[in-house]
Amino acid sequence: MRGMTPEILASLREQFPQGARVELLRMDDLQAPPIGTRGTVRGVDDSGSIMVVWDSGGSLHVLFGVDECRKVVE
Repeated sequence: MRGMTPEILASLREQFPQGARVELLRMDDLQAPPIGTRGTVRGVDDSGSIMVVWDSGGSLHVLFGVDECRKVVE
């Protein structure tokens, strides 16, 4: 995993602005919502994790370099 740089952080924040809708593709966590679950982005923290409120009720972050989600248009 590459280190977090200001450029990567700025790119993530541009890609996943607050209010964007995302779909979970991969998450390595026992508490993870099912793959395909959608949610709304609350923001991107300083470590590059995408903070998501999942439609299923959870709020686990999508961790930079570990988990994966994609932006969706609804």
